[in-house]
Amino acid sequence: MLDIRLIRKNKAAVETKLKTKDPQIDLGRVSELDLQIRESKTEVERLKSKRNDCSQKIGQLKRAGQDISTYMNEVASFGDKIQALDSLIKGLEEEFEQRLSSLPNLPHDDIKVSQNPIDNVMIKEFGQKPTFSFSFKNHLELNENLHLFDFKRGAKIAGSGWPVYRDKGARLEWALLQYMLQIHIKNGFMQWIPPLLVRKEVMYGSGQLPKFDNQQFKVDDQDYPLYLIPTAEVPLNGLFANEIMSIDELPLKLVAYTPCFRREGGAAGSQERGLIRTHQFNKVEMFCFCKPSDSQTLFSQMMASAEEILQGLGLHYRNMCLVTGDMSFAASRTVDIEVWLPGQNRYYEVSSVSNCTDYQARRSNIRFKDENDKLEFVHTLNGSGLATSRLMVALLENNQQVDGSVVIPKVLQPFLNGLTELQPT
Repeated sequence: MLDIRLIRKNKAAVETKLKTKDPQIDLGRVSELDLQIRESKTEVERLKSKRNDCSQKIGQLKRAGQDISTYMNEVASFGDKIQALDSLIKGLEEEFEQRLSSLPNLPHDDIKVSQNPIDNVMIKEFGQKPTFSFSFKNHLELNENLHLFDFKRGAKIAGSGWPVYRDKGARLEWALLQYMLQIHIKNGFMQWIPPLLVRKEVMYGSGQLPKFDNQQFKVDDQDYPLYLIPTAEVPLNGLFANEIMSIDELPLKLVAYTPCFRREGGAAGSQERGLIRTHQFNKVEMFCFCKPSDSQTLFSQMMASAEEILQGLGLHYRNMCLVTGDMSFAASRTVDIEVWLPGQNRYYEVSSVSNCTDYQARRSNIRFKDENDKLEFVHTLNGSGLATSRLMVALLENNQQVDGSVVIPKVLQPFLNGLTELQPT
């Protein structure tokens, strides 16, 4: 949520900056509603003051034995006007809240302005694309003989986009998750296990609602309305909603493994079959609460922890600083980590690290008392550390051998009882 005081102070500058994310944004109605609400509240206070004056006058007249009918009628009219204004204010505030909450976070000053993802800026590259002396296969072709996943049985259970991991595929997935958690815990992140279903207000607090309501899975139960989480960022952000955190516990670095659920996951083309884009996937998520002055330091720490995982796996990747129009709704700065997938002949995101500044904290009302005992909103940061489905594709396609076998990276072997290769059968 943006601070309305920023818009009041310099509406034109804020609108210009927001348009770099979404050119359709117009702050006219938001400012109009803000002014109407303030003016209406001022009028309510004026009427209440006059009503109080009349009530005092009535008391004086009663004690003097004089006629009070005129003043009684006036007090009644004040009550009607106040009630009408209160009703008006309620409607105005509902529309104002909806419009203000639909505005994205402001991009940081140094983010490149563009609406085209092709303009994202590469800020780092690790390793090199693998070369093959044979005709390599994509992960679906490899799976025909490795039998790691069963997409047909997944579709039988839940429809397309819901893969089943089997045997060594399930074990390799679990090894990845254990390895990633081990790295993050070593780097100072505290592991949590949050619920997979959350209330509407928790989705709202993280910025998923109202804008992305049609991309979420919901429990169809009027008595128990809940959402399946699209990422662990949502419940982790909600942990401290409506609380005042102690400055001594900041920064608080959390990590959680959860399945994630997204309606947008349907196949987008022939190359995005299999594990590339699914409705359910596993992800280890980093999430931080910190003082505003520490958010950039935490951003760097989260990037380093995610990169350490990929470097340990020996995968070629690049870091892309997203342009304004490609950033997530709640982010002020986002860097995507993309791995090379030979079978797709392109890079795919496996991690996205974002600094959301005080945007989510305002929506969730998460504050702390600074050194001067003044209340401030915390800054929140989130980052995939990492999403496993595309990472699994990267491991299989980059480590394949001419006979269709796949070499397992050494860092994963201890989690697989020393298994060094996946052999076709």
